[in-house]
Amino acid sequence: MECLKVSEAKMVVYVHPSKSTKIYDAVLRELSSLLFKFDENFDGVVLAYEFDILDKSAKILSGIHPYIGVRIKAKLLLFSPKPDMLLEGRVVKVTQGSIHVIVLGFASAVITEEEIRDEFVYKIKHEEEVFSSKFHKHHTIKVGTMIRFLVKR
Repeated sequence: MECLKVSEAKMVVYVHPSKSTKIYDAVLRELSSLLFKFDENFDGVVLAYEFDILDKSAKILSGIHPYIGVRIKAKLLLFSPKPDMLLEGRVVKVTQGSIHVIVLGFASAVITEEEIRDEFVYKIKHEEEVFSSKFHKHHTIKVGTMIRFLVKR
């Protein structure tokens, strides 16, 4: 999937002095706080990481609550879809005005009625909401279907 990319970053992680005996664990905890959240610095959602501590001596920052600045080099797996990218996801909900999709098991997307091809019409078949093709009667979009779609924004 072209929306997944690996990015290398040199960063400084700020650790509370009470965690100075377990720096590695403290850095793990800070990086874990980035997981599955959009981060503007990386222009994407962090899905996974691995890191190395660059400098064995950390710098103590002055202030009311002094923190320890630990320099690291991290490899980050990012989910960063861009317009006109093709994505694949599983349909989780179908309504008359939209199709709701989950991509990679965590990111949700909505395909609105205006963006659904004219070939598909909304129907209720066997008490289930579906979008059926006018041309291929077995071609339906319903809950559980895997679909490919183009990212608009």
